[in-house]
Amino acid sequence: MEAVVQSARVPVWLPWPLPAGWLVTGFAEAGDERTGTRATVVALSGPSVTQGPADLLIIAEEPGVGLGAAFAGLDGPDPGDGFGQGPPHAKIEVKGHPAALWCVDGASDRAVYAGEALGDWLWAVAWPAEAGCLITLTELCLRDLRDDDQALDLPFGAFSPRLGMEGA
Repeated sequence: MEAVVQSARVPVWLPWPLPAGWLVTGFAEAGDERTGTRATVVALSGPSVTQGPADLLIIAEEPGVGLGAAFAGLDGPDPGDGFGQGPPHAKIEVKGHPAALWCVDGASDRAVYAGEALGDWLWAVAWPAEAGCLITLTELCLRDLRDDDQALDLPFGAFSPRLGMEGA
């Protein structure tokens, strides 16, 4: 976590407080030594609202990186045509302000929401698809782990296998 936070040029979003029963299950990043970390992923796992376990990835990335789209199961680097039209499907609190999210047609086994926060893409990708109701029904509040006041005692779980399945 510390390595991702130190090199990140984009936020490292963490829902806090975590939904009941949820654990932090990993971090990932995309970038290189020359440009720094241009995309970050925070993985979470917990009980699904419907039944069984669920996974959630919160992704922040500079436009054009494409990591969020890869996890969403999309071909291009962004949410695609028609994104952002009409009223948002969900809102998530980002540093005390609402951020609009729109449902994106990703792979059928997951729910995908995308929006913009602080000039970067914000993606929320949930498995199974029914777990997307966590994004629409729960008041998630995102904190940037890069901020100085983030002395949080995070509950960690087993590493998420979702972090190794970009585009799957």
